[in-house]
Amino acid sequence: MLPSESRMRRGDQFADAIRRGRRAGRPMLVAHFSVRETDEPPVVGFVVSKAVGGAVIRNQVKRRLRHLMRDRVVRLPRGSLLVVRANPPAASARSENLAAELDVALDRLLRRRGSEPRTLTDGRS
Repeated sequence: MLPSESRMRRGDQFADAIRRGRRAGRPMLVAHFSVRETDEPPVVGFVVSKAVGGAVIRNQVKRRLRHLMRDRVVRLPRGSLLVVRANPPAASARSENLAAELDVALDRLLRRRGSEPRTLTDGRS
């Protein structure tokens, strides 16, 4: 499972990641990513709505996502807030497909974070 110090529990952390962070959408999930100016370990939260399924299905999806994030949390910089929101197709997805979607979303978010804003070099603004 995901280490205890890496689990998001506070509502303000969820709100910061969703409102202020970058978003990468995939058919099975949407990831919201934000970095705070702290040296705290990264924290990850999960949102699985009733649209995904009943309570049993929602809990299964959350457990699968937590398991997948266990090995991926080390990729996140310190101070990171990551919220993974499951879409209805996540309920019937194979673990390999869910992992691939999560990897694509994380790659997009981390690549965007590492890129600096581009400026024109020919003097135009």
